[in-house]
Amino acid sequence: MKYLFYFLILNLLLSCYQVERNCDKFKTGTFEFKTQIQGEIKTTTFYRNDSIEIERYEGNTDTATIRWINDCEYVLKSISPESIKEKKQIHFKILSTDNNTYTFEYNIVNSDKKQKGTAYKVSDSIQFKR
Repeated sequence: MKYLFYFLILNLLLSCYQVERNCDKFKTGTFEFKTQIQGEIKTTTFYRNDSIEIERYEGNTDTATIRWINDCEYVLKSISPESIKEKKQIHFKILSTDNNTYTFEYNIVNSDKKQKGTAYKVSDSIQFKR
């Protein structure tokens, strides 16, 4: 009975915790996303305003339109897809925010396979470098 009481108290405390989601802060600006590919850290830089996202990765530049579903979810659609894979739209959902970072999950629209990542806001302005 004592353990049940502790379990209920712990459950109550955990259910009161709310994750910060200040998504408006991350709708525009310059961002970086780092991921490990085959043991090497790779960095993607992207520049976003309310309707366009420009992504730079290893010297390549891609541009996509942004359709905001709500304050914390959006869909990217490539403007000039060069393959069937690039024609697929990608759904992003901001899960939590903290200072200049946000954690997100993403997946190809109509796919159940979701991945997670963390993006870092580098600047409030869009600093696109050629």
